[in-house]
Amino acid sequence: MLKTFSATDVGRKRQVNQDYVFTSETAVGNLPNLFIVADGMGGHNAGDFASSYTTEYVVREITSSDHTNPIRIIRSAIERANLALIEEAGKDIDKKGMGTTLVVATVIDDCLYVANVGDSRLYLVNEDIAQITRDHSLVEEMVLSGKINRDEARVHPDKNIITRAIGASTELKVDFFDMKLREGDEILMCTDGLSNMIDDNDIRMIMEREDDVAGQVKALIDAANENGGKDNIGVIVIRPFA
Repeated sequence: MLKTFSATDVGRKRQVNQDYVFTSETAVGNLPNLFIVADGMGGHNAGDFASSYTTEYVVREITSSDHTNPIRIIRSAIERANLALIEEAGKDIDKKGMGTTLVVATVIDDCLYVANVGDSRLYLVNEDIAQITRDHSLVEEMVLSGKINRDEARVHPDKNIITRAIGASTELKVDFFDMKLREGDEILMCTDGLSNMIDDNDIRMIMEREDDVAGQVKALIDAANENGGKDNIGVIVIRPFA
């Protein structure tokens, strides 16, 4: 039996919340559950529109999908949402250039399936913490090429430049991950408003000391705000074997 909790927070520096989360512990179409985190970008109200529109479009597509393979279900939904968001951007000059990150996850029995575009993240947390998704960002490319290390990446002035986003191009590349879950595993999905404000080990320690999923989410958001709250914060915590 899954236990989950989710929340978003505008943070301490932004006026508009462009983060959007969706959770369903019950079936959505042929998936037994569904979890989505999105971090919108764009001026005016374009960022919050992009994240909410994309998330809701993906949910509708998954709900109506006849496919049974989870990766195929999720891939098709994301690809269609991407084209729909590009079409929406073409209708309104204020929405031109809008886009959003997207992390989509589902737990089927003891397997986790994840799709990722952009720099929002999914972590697996137990006695350790492991980032499962890979950031599609300029700074991540610099880390992988050896130009900077992880500590430098956290404070790099270009850390918010992403290299992939929903709405950026009709040619969309989505990363997929799947893994076996074990007793004691917890899943954390978040936008960079959390991961840029708290290092991974502190995230793990905060989650370890809180008894329930609601307490974990609140404590993570509070810590991000205490450390500056420079961006919107979106968080989902999932306990697959609660």
